[in-house]
Amino acid sequence: MYTWRRISITKRITLFAGVLAVLLSALLTVTVMTAFHRYATDSLQDELTAAGGRLISLVERGEAFRPMVQRHDRVVQVVDARGAVVAASPSLQGKPVMAAFPMDGRKLSTSVVCGGAFLADECDLVVGQQAHPDGEPWIVYVASPVIPFWVTPWLAATVVGAAAVVAAAVTLLAHRISTNSLRPVTRIQSELDRMNDVTLDRRVPVPCSKDEIHDLAVTVNRTLSRLQAAMAQQRHFTSDASHELRTPIAAIQAEVEDALHAPDETTVPGLGTKVLNSVERLRAIVDDLLIIARLEAGRFVEREPVDLSELVAAECRRRQGTSAKTVECSLERDVTVLGDRTELSRLLVKLIDNADRYAESKVTVRACRVPATKQESESFPDGVAVVDVIDDGPGIDASHRELVFQRFARLDTARDRDAGGTGLGLAIARQVAAVHGGTLHVTDAPRGAHFVLRLPALPHDHTV
Repeated sequence: MYTWRRISITKRITLFAGVLAVLLSALLTVTVMTAFHRYATDSLQDELTAAGGRLISLVERGEAFRPMVQRHDRVVQVVDARGAVVAASPSLQGKPVMAAFPMDGRKLSTSVVCGGAFLADECDLVVGQQAHPDGEPWIVYVASPVIPFWVTPWLAATVVGAAAVVAAAVTLLAHRISTNSLRPVTRIQSELDRMNDVTLDRRVPVPCSKDEIHDLAVTVNRTLSRLQAAMAQQRHFTSDASHELRTPIAAIQAEVEDALHAPDETTVPGLGTKVLNSVERLRAIVDDLLIIARLEAGRFVEREPVDLSELVAAECRRRQGTSAKTVECSLERDVTVLGDRTELSRLLVKLIDNADRYAESKVTVRACRVPATKQESESFPDGVAVVDVIDDGPGIDASHRELVFQRFARLDTARDRDAGGTGLGLAIARQVAAVHGGTLHVTDAPRGAHFVLRLPALPHDHTV
């Protein structure tokens, strides 16, 4: 089996087709030779019957006792009513009756006889017919060697040769078809072998034929496109992450260098406060990077029924007295989804943090349950859990509403001011929504930004 797997597909197909062609050709040869043999045997029987009929005429006229002329492939015997041989071919003179099969009232009987009056290793086709000289039942036997299965050597050679040619032609055709069919696969393999992380813009050739190999090539090119986009995003992300990490590190370095150059003007509490701020920003960036890595790996502790209203209420209570902005919460009961409580809480915190960061004075958070739209009916069969987060800040231009969800995105607007964010919060929030089968987008608002989270709701009979 291991050796068979190491053989190429083209050779396997050729070998299989060759074996099948040989078997079918052998079956065809046997069938044709059987037909020829049956036809030749029937013809021989007809000849022997006709020869016996002529001899019967002689017997009934009393002329069968003159010397008989023997053909090299045919012998005859005339047996009277007492079972005695009264006339025979020269080669059967003095020999017993060549056949003893009963006529059973039939005028004609046929049988194959081996040995007896014939040679020990010879079998003959014997045709017996009744004659009635003077009203007595005599039997006239006419015999000839049976025709071999191959009929004649030249016929057997012709049929076998034709079958061999057919088998060889089928094998060659199968080899050519398999080679031509798999040639695009070879080209695809060769093109893929020449690719690396620098040449991901290359694409494999797509054959013109609309078959499985065509579909394979199209799928490979789609995969390469996604891989190229992912690699480009990874490079961009790495570059942006390096830049974002460099900023707090550079700030720490600058503060320490200033302290070393002017130690008399530096106090430990002041230096510690400045360094701690940069370290906190650095930690926040690293934490968000780890969260993104965990989300991309699909690592969740568990999925359980989670009431979004409870999570929003807890976050609103936490911000009372700690935020300079007013946080208004409007919550309905039983806004339940199936998900990871920790990740969903992180999503809400990121959204509310973002709104609080850019709001002028107020952040509004609403949680409710609504019926699914016609387009959402398959993805949200039990309704939609909706969370709206609205701020009264500068808002987001319609052309930038998707850009804000990109990692380390920078907008040339008032919302791009340094407000203490890591540049990863909204990207994390959308990724959490996506892995829970939901969506997160920005919609129109009279003032500020309006973020809408939509997640598949659980049926009402689920309890948290």
